[in-house]
Amino acid sequence: MDRRAWIMEAATTAFAQYGYKATTMELVSKIANVGKGTIYTFFATKEQLFEEILQHALGQMRAILEKTEETGGRFFDRLVRALDALLDFRKDHELFVKLAQEVRDVGTQQALEGIRRLELEARAYLRRSIESGMRSGELRPCDSDIVAFMILRMYIDLTMEWGKTAPPLTKRQIIDNMQLLLTEGLIRE
Repeated sequence: MDRRAWIMEAATTAFAQYGYKATTMELVSKIANVGKGTIYTFFATKEQLFEEILQHALGQMRAILEKTEETGGRFFDRLVRALDALLDFRKDHELFVKLAQEVRDVGTQQALEGIRRLELEARAYLRRSIESGMRSGELRPCDSDIVAFMILRMYIDLTMEWGKTAPPLTKRQIIDNMQLLLTEGLIRE
């Protein structure tokens, strides 16, 4: 592994363990076992290093979401696969877990920006998927950006927020309730 990649790996570890605010170039240099000067040869600032790590992680997330499309199926089935993949990605990537914690506990602007970009990327994917469903006739015409936002917020809140005030929901409960709202609706005609 080259030095730049080694530094990126060490920095990812530092940001995931300590958050954006507590991570310093000194800490990254200790984890990478290189001098601070070596880090500055590749990255002028902590912000630049964090940006590169964030771009890499978002690229990984994009690839995972696009892979869920390859298996085909009905819109709702693809949607559930994509949302599950997004949730797994967010849980498996300690960086995003730590950033969410830092946003909640400290409100660091860079951590907030990292989480915001993750959600914007997911929303853009959902919007494209909804637009594809409309073009194929599987979905009714709608404002794809608003609907993507609603779906993403509903899923995130059911998977991460609901359990703070009520017993956590199973994946099956989440899917069943989302399906009720999205495919069947609540109102009887």
